[in-house]
Amino acid sequence: MSQDDFPWDIGVHDAHCHPTDTMAAVASIPAMKAKTLTVMATRGEDQELVQQIAESLNGNEAHKVLPCFGWHPWFSHQIMDDSPSSPVQKEAHYKAVLTPTPDDPEFIKHLPTPKALSALISETRDRLQQFPNALVGEIGLDKSFRLPGSWTPQDLENRDAQLTPGSREGRRLSPYRVKMEHQRAVLGAQLRLAGEMGRAVSVHSVQAHGAVLETLKELWAGHERIVMSRRERERQQDAEGALSDDEKEKEKARKSSNRSSAPFPPRICMHSYSGPVEPIRQFLNRANPSDVYFSFSAAINFSGPQAKKVCDVIRALPDDRVLVESDLHVAGPQMDQLLEEVTRQICDLRGWELRHGVQLLADNWKRFVFG
Repeated sequence: MSQDDFPWDIGVHDAHCHPTDTMAAVASIPAMKAKTLTVMATRGEDQELVQQIAESLNGNEAHKVLPCFGWHPWFSHQIMDDSPSSPVQKEAHYKAVLTPTPDDPEFIKHLPTPKALSALISETRDRLQQFPNALVGEIGLDKSFRLPGSWTPQDLENRDAQLTPGSREGRRLSPYRVKMEHQRAVLGAQLRLAGEMGRAVSVHSVQAHGAVLETLKELWAGHERIVMSRRERERQQDAEGALSDDEKEKEKARKSSNRSSAPFPPRICMHSYSGPVEPIRQFLNRANPSDVYFSFSAAINFSGPQAKKVCDVIRALPDDRVLVESDLHVAGPQMDQLLEEVTRQICDLRGWELRHGVQLLADNWKRFVFG
């Protein structure tokens, strides 16, 4: 196969991207070579935009966009835990969830009025009900992120009007971070919603893989899978083979009912995974009741000093838990180019023949999304 003969015909699925950050480029999505874009929402400004492009670009036959609805940890301070013991005033809320405690009234003044966590969950549930295959994302934890400073007149004058509002857009960073316990509260509520709705999730984790795993373990507690020996599995298969068709259907329905009431998502993607090999073994423990996947992007994972580490991670993963993504904020040829680049890199690292690798990655995405 020549360098130009990339097998787009098999179907390449972008497991994580942000085209609604540059709405002017959304019109280029139908002409893209990628078969499906798994489009993430992150904050108040883009939830409806993700919904709109899914409605406008998904026809009766073509489903180019898979919408995902969630609240990113970078914006978790904008969510107010409206439990009875939580502060209800804007200033009190931000002083409670940010560290160090802001002592600049002007900084707090320019922050948005926080949204109640219960309202976020209710709105996300409504959107998930409207889109039966939609995912929950982008959600997660981030220990390194600092809030950008307030907009200056120069910032406003120089901002790119094509970008959807709400992101940093080059502003200087403040010293303030979102407390991890607040991030975990916002993440946990969205993970429980994904479990309620039986939807997969896309998880952001920066310097927080241990905290993500702790959060998941709290939700998994009491629901762990029974890990059987080969002999025990053979005995179970023999017992299931002896059941009548009617008994098999009842058992299947019972297992499905148990899964649908779980307080955790059935499938999880650790997007642009940047951690070491060791946590992978914990995420993939056979007793975990969620199936965990790992996606990789050329822009995030294969640049800078972490490139060698990610190569070791990709080599260590099982064939059926690898996904590809662009994590790009603009749709079109550049997104296709990044998807091809990361797919070729993964195939080289895994020793996969290209067509075989593209097929494996397509099958993995379908299983991650649909189960």
